[in-house]
Amino acid sequence: MKTHNIGIIMNGVTGRMGTNQHLERSILAIRQQGGVRLGPDETIMPDPILVGRNEAKLRALSDRYGVEKYTTDLDGVLSDANYSVYFDALTTQLRFANVQKAIAAGKHIYVEKPVAETAGEALTLYREAEAAGVKHGVVQDKLWLPGLLKLKYLIDTGFFGEIISVRGEFGYWVFDGFDQPCQRPSWNYRKQDGGSILIDMFCHWRYVIDHLFGAIKSVVVLADTHVKRRIDEQGKPYDCTADDSAYAIFELQNGLPVQMNSSWCVRVRRDDLLCVQVDGLKGSAVAGLREVVVQPDAVTPKPVWNPDIPSPIDYYADWPRMPNNRPYDNAFKAEWELFLRHLVKDEPFRWNLWEGAKGVQLGEVGMQSWQERRWVDVPEL
Repeated sequence: MKTHNIGIIMNGVTGRMGTNQHLERSILAIRQQGGVRLGPDETIMPDPILVGRNEAKLRALSDRYGVEKYTTDLDGVLSDANYSVYFDALTTQLRFANVQKAIAAGKHIYVEKPVAETAGEALTLYREAEAAGVKHGVVQDKLWLPGLLKLKYLIDTGFFGEIISVRGEFGYWVFDGFDQPCQRPSWNYRKQDGGSILIDMFCHWRYVIDHLFGAIKSVVVLADTHVKRRIDEQGKPYDCTADDSAYAIFELQNGLPVQMNSSWCVRVRRDDLLCVQVDGLKGSAVAGLREVVVQPDAVTPKPVWNPDIPSPIDYYADWPRMPNNRPYDNAFKAEWELFLRHLVKDEPFRWNLWEGAKGVQLGEVGMQSWQERRWVDVPEL
């Protein structure tokens, strides 16, 4: 058996996303399954070293997951030839400098989004990575969610006919901490620390919309900070300075309208934390994180407006659920495996720092629209 051992510097994995999705459910899951199988006699085995600023947290992760190697010395491990990949799950404000340093050290790059605080910085990382000849990728996990994979299947097989509109709802109620503990990090709600649901989620909506529906032409946005004060991790109150809700309409190059609401201040009364409804002339579908329900034109009921009597139609009844005709892996793990194959076999991997820069750009354009209270075009990068 030929095994390609890939040393991975995992910086910032003491955070929730880095621990759960990238360490436990991706890299360690890949190791537990015996690596990424390339053929009957060839495999890729990731070899992680945990990096962070808090040695106690790193030691706790090491003990919990059995990852023997960890360090607080990023510069030292960047100089170690045994590690060819740098992964970054730090807060956004810290990412640019650390990724730039890793590129200069000749490491291949795989990073969380947003890839930088500004589109200019994100493009700088892309250009420096290209000039250094290193491979690079950006986490765009929602493309591998079962719900969106099923939705892509419906689009590709012509289920909708002509698509005429898309609307999405994302988010949930994040407690402020006064009566119940807050379930998200406090920096998310401080603009000075890189917080902003608009910036965060528009990075996601850019690649989701581009991949499923088409290129974005222009956008109009209204955002707000609905919850003004919260309690931080030390139990102290603080003023919220970052937007916690963003309501957007995207106009695509093909004329399709896409509405996306993103909010940490909404109580969920829908099928899932993310729901995307696609309406077409021949049918409609609603996709959640994992499940999709459909309603073809032939079984669409005929409502008649009469507010004086209870509706005779059960509006949830005529939406059959799509079957799970194939297995679905963890979305983060699925992209990690593709990136590792890209490193070893040079297989195509389109989700790179250029795509990440497009997400940051959309966040900037969305912020401009909100601040100037107008439609703003999305220019070519």
